[in-house]
Amino acid sequence: MNPIEDLLGAQVLDGKKQPVAVASISGKGKVIGLYFSAHWCPPCRGFTPALAECYLKLKASHPNGFEVVFVSSDRDESQWSDYFAEMPWLALPFNDRDRKSAIATKYGITGIPTLILLDAETGETINADARTDVDENPDGKGFPWRK
Repeated sequence: MNPIEDLLGAQVLDGKKQPVAVASISGKGKVIGLYFSAHWCPPCRGFTPALAECYLKLKASHPNGFEVVFVSSDRDESQWSDYFAEMPWLALPFNDRDRKSAIATKYGITGIPTLILLDAETGETINADARTDVDENPDGKGFPWRK
């Protein structure tokens, strides 16, 4: 396995809740965003549309080089499902709560929304506070905002 598969598992879900191989979104020259968020969180509900707009612009300019994975802090699968339906990216399956907790612990997530960018080949953190960069650069200027 590669470091991203070690982190996320072999598969994540697309918007139709169909499996997507993590190997297909990882590799040299690619960036993975981990988006820690929840439906019940007002700041998250405010940031998600801004991230979606930036994401679509970045996907257009980096078609095979950028992906976001939603890591949910929702309290139940119904909330997760409703919220994920508003997102144009991938998601960690809701029922994989142990993996969600392990990922949040690994990156020291203490508040949401949080967006972390990873090198999709090595798994190394590129940017631990990409939320600020999305807010400041909604067109994606300077992506991946290396710190």
